[in-house]
Amino acid sequence: MSSGLSRRRMMQAMGGAALSPVTLAEARVSWPPAESSNRPKICLGIAQNTDEARMRRLKQIGVDYVLMEGPRIPWEETGIRGWIERFKAAGLTLCNMMISGFSNTLYGRPGRDEEIDKVIQSIRAAGKSGLPVIEYNFYAHRLVEGYYEEIGRAGAGMTAFDHDKVKDLPPLPNEGAHSLEEMWSNVTYFLKAVVPVAVESGVRLALHPNDPPAPISRGSGQIMGNVAGWKRLVDIVRSPANGITFDCGVTREMGEDPVAVCRYFGSRDCINHVHYRNVRVRVPYEKYTEVFLDEGQVDMFAVMKELVRQKYPRALYPEHPRAIDFDRECGPIRNQYPGGGGFAGEIYNVAYTKAMLQAALSL
Repeated sequence: MSSGLSRRRMMQAMGGAALSPVTLAEARVSWPPAESSNRPKICLGIAQNTDEARMRRLKQIGVDYVLMEGPRIPWEETGIRGWIERFKAAGLTLCNMMISGFSNTLYGRPGRDEEIDKVIQSIRAAGKSGLPVIEYNFYAHRLVEGYYEEIGRAGAGMTAFDHDKVKDLPPLPNEGAHSLEEMWSNVTYFLKAVVPVAVESGVRLALHPNDPPAPISRGSGQIMGNVAGWKRLVDIVRSPANGITFDCGVTREMGEDPVAVCRYFGSRDCINHVHYRNVRVRVPYEKYTEVFLDEGQVDMFAVMKELVRQKYPRALYPEHPRAIDFDRECGPIRNQYPGGGGFAGEIYNVAYTKAMLQAALSL
């Protein structure tokens, strides 16, 4: 047999092996990446009284997890179970509820112990019903007055913030002005009362960072307005139950490196929820624009790779959809942020996030 024929037969054999059923079967198993408990869970928001159409639309775009605003405190186990079961029937898992309604606690006023008792009752109800995460805010004031709409690519709506527009706003009568250390004292009092109950109940608490993160908001300091504050917060009561909502967009708004910050808190097992969005920053803390996921200064793939590396297993929310013409043409957009979008914007966010997640899982 000639050497040329031998080489030809060898190449044919190699080609056959490359296309063998075993190899093709292996490829089918490896893509798309298999579901796992130790991976981020993409979620979207849902209302307490949401209709079947909304739930069906979420399933159509591959969303299996949802979060929602909680009811007035104290929560009841039967109510939470009712929502869980209703969503479960539609193929959705309730992964997070936002708790609020404790303003006396925020400001250290009389009546805070009664409010904290209602929060404790709510945490216990969540634990008994199987709700894994409760999210909350601890703003003295949220400086939303500084938001405005900015027009982005091809006329899409963006949400921008300018601290110059609001830096001289006075305190509101119902809120007052509170020093930074006063707010730290108030949140410490709160955490020392509720975190042990969360531990007992198997529930994780997630405090969202101040957003906008301007240092002063109508005369009050912001405890979660910088990464140093995030670190101080989780050290007040060291427990996985005392964690944060890691928001890579807010992290960049403060001029910080989202991947490094994600690694710091993930290594301490205190990332209990994730917000996944992108921004362009002009002046850290003070001037920025929330943009489409693919065009900002946050390396979204690097953030996702870090979450996958950590085996972060909880919810990941691609929030703040941008306003595009399709949503505008469908009717008024119900979004609290100027330049914010509707369901078509959510579809874009989910598709981009799912692609980042699958790519990170395939490395």
